[in-house]
Amino acid sequence: MSFLVLLLAVWIEKFSALRQRVQRDSGWLHELNRLEARPRWLKRPWLVLLVMVLLPVASLALLLWVLDPVAYGLLALPVHLLVVIYSLGRGDLLAALGPFRDAWRREDLQAAVHVAKRDLDLEADCGEQLLERVQGYVLWQAYQSFFAVIFWYFLLGPVAALSYRLLALAAEHSLNPGVAERAAQLRHAFDWLPVRLLAASFALVGNFVAVSRIMLHELLNWNISAAHLIDKVGRVAGEIAEPATGPDGINSLDRLWELLLRAAVLWYAGFALWTVLA
Repeated sequence: MSFLVLLLAVWIEKFSALRQRVQRDSGWLHELNRLEARPRWLKRPWLVLLVMVLLPVASLALLLWVLDPVAYGLLALPVHLLVVIYSLGRGDLLAALGPFRDAWRREDLQAAVHVAKRDLDLEADCGEQLLERVQGYVLWQAYQSFFAVIFWYFLLGPVAALSYRLLALAAEHSLNPGVAERAAQLRHAFDWLPVRLLAASFALVGNFVAVSRIMLHELLNWNISAAHLIDKVGRVAGEIAEPATGPDGINSLDRLWELLLRAAVLWYAGFALWTVLA
C-alpha cells in the first residue's frame, strides 16, 4: 500500500488543489504557541514537544491500529494518503522561484534581491552569493519537502512522516527558543539517514566521482547539517559552474531541478522494486 500511496500523493500534488486544503497549520501552531507561553511550561521544552508532537502521532497510530484490519486495510488508505499530503513541505517551490528567475534572467540584480527577500526570505551581500543561496534553497526545500517525507513514510509509515513534519513546524515557528532548539535537534536526527541516501542518489544520477570525494569526509559527520550537506553534494553532482547573471545563472537552477527529478525517479524505482521483492 505504501507505494500506491506515494504514487497517489504525486498525482494529487500535480493535478489537484487538495494539498492546499489539507495543509492547514494555524490550529496546531496556535496551540503550540499558547502552550509554550504558559509560565509553568517555559522551562519544559521537552514536555511541550511531548504534548504537541507525541500526542498527535500516538492518536494517529491508534487510529491506524483500529482501521488496518478492517476491509483489508482499505479504510486506512485515505488516512495514509491524507497524512502524507499533510506531511509534504509547504508552498510551491517553482512558483516561489518564478519572480526571482525573471529578474535574474533580465540581469536586474536589484529586483532579484527584492524578490529573493520577499518570496524566499534570502539575503546576500552580492549577486553571486545570492544565486548560490537560491541554489541551496532549491536543494534544501526539495529535500525537506519531499524526499525526507517519502523516505520516512516508506520506511516506517505515516506516523514517522507526521512526526517529521510536526518537528519541522515546531523548529521553524516556535516562539520559545528552547522548544525550537530541541525540535531542531530531533529533526537533525530524522534528517541524518535520508539526506545521505539522497546524496548517494545524486552520485548515481550525477557526477559520481565528485560526490564520492565529499561523502568520504562527511558520511559519518554528525555535526554537519542536512541543508549544508545537500547543498555541497548537489552543486558538485549537478556540475554547477560559478555563479553568473542572465540565462547562465537560470540554467544552473534548471540543472539542479533536473538532478532532483532524476533522483526522485531513482527513489520511486527503488520503492517499486522493494515492493515487488518484499
